[in-house]
Amino acid sequence: MKLMKTLLAATAMVALAAGAAQAKQLVYCSEASPAHFDPGPLTGGNDFDASSHTIYNRLVDFKPGTTEVVPALAESWEISEDGKVYTFKLRPGVKFHTQPYFTPTRDLTADDVVFSFMRQMDEESPWFNYLEGMTWDYFQGMDMPKYIESIEAVDDLTVKLTLTEPNAPMLANLAMDFAAIVSKEYADQLEASGDLAAFSTQPVGTGPFQFVDYQLDTVIRYAAFPDYWEGKQPIDDLIFAITTDASVRAQRLLAGECDIMPYPAPADLETLQADEKLTVQEGEGLNIGYLAYNTTEAPFDNPDVRKALTMAIDKQAIIDAVYQGAGQDAKNLIPPTMWSYDEATAADVYDPEKAKEMLEAAGVTNLTTDLWAIPVSRPYNPNGQRMAELIQSDWAKVGVTANIVTYEWTEYRERGKQADRKGPFMIGWTGDNGDPDNFFATLFSCSAIGVSNYSSWCNDDFEAAIQAAKTTSDQEERIKLYTTAQEVFKGEEPALTIAHSKVFMPMNKRVLNYTLSPLGTHSFKYVDVAE
Repeated sequence: MKLMKTLLAATAMVALAAGAAQAKQLVYCSEASPAHFDPGPLTGGNDFDASSHTIYNRLVDFKPGTTEVVPALAESWEISEDGKVYTFKLRPGVKFHTQPYFTPTRDLTADDVVFSFMRQMDEESPWFNYLEGMTWDYFQGMDMPKYIESIEAVDDLTVKLTLTEPNAPMLANLAMDFAAIVSKEYADQLEASGDLAAFSTQPVGTGPFQFVDYQLDTVIRYAAFPDYWEGKQPIDDLIFAITTDASVRAQRLLAGECDIMPYPAPADLETLQADEKLTVQEGEGLNIGYLAYNTTEAPFDNPDVRKALTMAIDKQAIIDAVYQGAGQDAKNLIPPTMWSYDEATAADVYDPEKAKEMLEAAGVTNLTTDLWAIPVSRPYNPNGQRMAELIQSDWAKVGVTANIVTYEWTEYRERGKQADRKGPFMIGWTGDNGDPDNFFATLFSCSAIGVSNYSSWCNDDFEAAIQAAKTTSDQEERIKLYTTAQEVFKGEEPALTIAHSKVFMPMNKRVLNYTLSPLGTHSFKYVDVAE
């Protein structure tokens, strides 16, 4: 089996390099290997690109290029007057992928939808912990178990979702990747065989592309699903050529070895934009790059120490060196393009002398700490190592020694959310649905500690504001509450907000109909290539 996978991968790479494929083929130079192919427990954008945007669908989706929620597997829905009951009418005739390891005997039904959510909240289910050490980071971090009272199949094509209280972002949340709908029939087959882990490595979905093969850290191959409910895609063969180095991705694109690439290094942009064979799409990123202090670890449990360390960092020098014209200072957690952004927030001030005084006043001298450097290029941080070196240098000037540490991307995130993690942690976020809740609650709510709250910060005033904002559909009231949340956040400084960045997507001009997403994900649905 391993030899066959190797041969398949080698064949695919030779074909893409030679341009010899007869079918329409698109090669995407992706930036990282996926952890696996089950989007439910995953959090990485590269994981979602390789799974939920190729293999799966959700009840609702975002209109390409926007955060507008549109029908997907649910062709329509109704919301009760009290905002607590959502009734979804499923699209009839939706097919699951047929694979060598699974042949479906029925179309999508409400049972699949119920199973897709219950596996994330029913702790007695064998699927709740079917992979060692797995967690449902989005589902838990967004407090979905608290808000979902029940989810039930009314009939084969009707699903009723009942909430414990109104939740303004709920519909947008259901368009997110963690809410991908999976096959209960396939899960039942694997459960009967005792091989539950295969669910994450041999995926089955209803999406536009079906899984063909994965050669670890090298290549993922997909084929257009001929029975896709929206119709077969223009591309016949989709290949993810995993290329972790941004400059190497650019070289491969320039050489014609791939058709499209994400996250170019800022230093390569001028060359890519000047090449007559390429086009470079760009847009304002719905993102934030930040440094999370572990607020349970001394001396980072002291807000004055956190503020002093922030004051010791020359953010503008970081933005100039790392983002090179493609970033702007982040004074708030949410980007300025998002509604409820607080213009009144004061920007961070670089004042190393004042920082020294504050550290001395807090009794902090000769501090030595780990400083975690993000190991991959992300839209919110194109060069974590360089950023870490600049922070290390700035902190040295105020008597703080920072030892830079890093790990492979998946391991990095897992280690980062541990309660006993030592030192500030470099991370970031690209919004999933256009709602402020997706930043505030997902990243810094009390329930997100150990999941996506890398600061382990739980503040009663912040929590009260963001939770109240979920229960009202009045946007003006929500803006007031999120303004309060931003004021509390800035006053406590659980994280240093560094930058919001533009996003760029270079591609060969033969790529047609690609739409840049404000949510930072990459979908090849509807994309074509010129002959």
